[in-house]
Amino acid sequence: MEPLTWTGSLAGLNIIFLGLTALLAVAVLAQIVVSFVPSNGPQGVNADGTMTAPGGLTGALNKAVFYLFALLVLLVLVYIVAGAFMGANAGIFGGISQQMLPVWIALIVTFALSIHFKRRLGLYGKLFDSTVGMIGFAIVMFWVFTGVFGGLFDMLVTHDSLSQVSGMKNKLPGTPLRAPEEGEYPWFLLGGDNLARDVFSRLIKGSWVVVQIAPLATLFAFMVGITLGLPAGYYGGRLDTLLSFLANLILAFPVILLFYLLVTPEIVRTGIPNYMAVFLFIFPLVFLAVLLNSRYYTQPSFRTPLLIVVLGIVGWLYLSLVSNNGSIVATDTYRIPGLPSAIDLFDIDAGVLVVFVSVVFVNSPTVFRIVRGLALDIKTRDYVAAAQTRGEGPWYIMLWEILPNARGPLIVDFCLRIGYTTILLGTLGFFGLGLESESPDWGSTINAGRRLLALYPHAAIAPALALLSLVLGLNLLADGLREESLRD
Repeated sequence: MEPLTWTGSLAGLNIIFLGLTALLAVAVLAQIVVSFVPSNGPQGVNADGTMTAPGGLTGALNKAVFYLFALLVLLVLVYIVAGAFMGANAGIFGGISQQMLPVWIALIVTFALSIHFKRRLGLYGKLFDSTVGMIGFAIVMFWVFTGVFGGLFDMLVTHDSLSQVSGMKNKLPGTPLRAPEEGEYPWFLLGGDNLARDVFSRLIKGSWVVVQIAPLATLFAFMVGITLGLPAGYYGGRLDTLLSFLANLILAFPVILLFYLLVTPEIVRTGIPNYMAVFLFIFPLVFLAVLLNSRYYTQPSFRTPLLIVVLGIVGWLYLSLVSNNGSIVATDTYRIPGLPSAIDLFDIDAGVLVVFVSVVFVNSPTVFRIVRGLALDIKTRDYVAAAQTRGEGPWYIMLWEILPNARGPLIVDFCLRIGYTTILLGTLGFFGLGLESESPDWGSTINAGRRLLALYPHAAIAPALALLSLVLGLNLLADGLREESLRD
């Protein structure tokens, strides 16, 4: 069996792709050079108050960049669509495209439904009026669907991410297996690593690690930051001073050193990360309790049953989250029992729990400072004074008057913070902290591949590009959300 080339039967399109890429690079470079030249004439204003498009050389370059980029995207779509039908006949790209077919279908359905109903979807729907936002959303959802389909359901992987295949050590992308068994995928699409494992399958599995941890850890950090930041900004005084001091104390500590301390085996054996999980994970429970109580405080007949049901379910999830193998904390000298295994919904791997707690702990003070600053500003608005005049309680004002009006900056920061968390996870994996050494997370994979980077770069470059693209997508998504939120 012959090794695969990158584009196989589609090799004729490569010259067009390279030509468009070169022209786009030249156009962007010319655009940058021209931007330093002062404009000769004033720019006009449209009837709706927006500025007219620049004319002359600047306008021509802007159009050239736009059309060249559009043609490049169209050509990439041709590669993807043709590869999805042709498979390995279209080379490595074709094989990957065919394996990712469920992701393409999910993306098409998501975009079709979102664009059709965008006027009913609030800020999310307005995102599809922003080109930058749509590009970022597409990149992010690509990795989300990849993580779900590939990591959770094993629909995309070609080989077991932990299995070592004889003769495939450090093999280049597209290398065929020596003697594939019946039904086994016959190639390593992105080559093999230094332990003869399939890089493509590890890349897919690694996306599931990121999709599991980064958004949830960021969400928990926001719960902690919002629950503490709102009263600090609203009440001020000694409460604000105390909470701000604690936040600044954590922020003053070097982040990477803090991670080193939290995930070292000696600290883990003391049970400190488990105690931190018990403390930090209680904040979503407190947040929901205060949120529902403040909203339905005047309707006790409805509020009380609602709180019992919601807090019962969330409390069960909380205990399942902090319990592992029937214990909340288990050290060499003592054990604190948790939920019995029969009713424990899930057991989180000890390494994942430590990383999760570390990320929440590090991100919470920054979120606290953002929420506190927004609360200090918004509490002076007229609608807050009107709510106080109506006799509304402080928590009602904080959660139903101040927080909704701070949603724009918080949503944008949420997207950016997921990107920061993704980088932190990659950093921890790269240094071998927290997660298991065999974990397919991108940081560990990059670290394993860097040892032979000069000879076999594919093992490290593939997960590095994946990490880069996800963070880029999150930043573009945040820019799109910021752009649309400013129009509200």
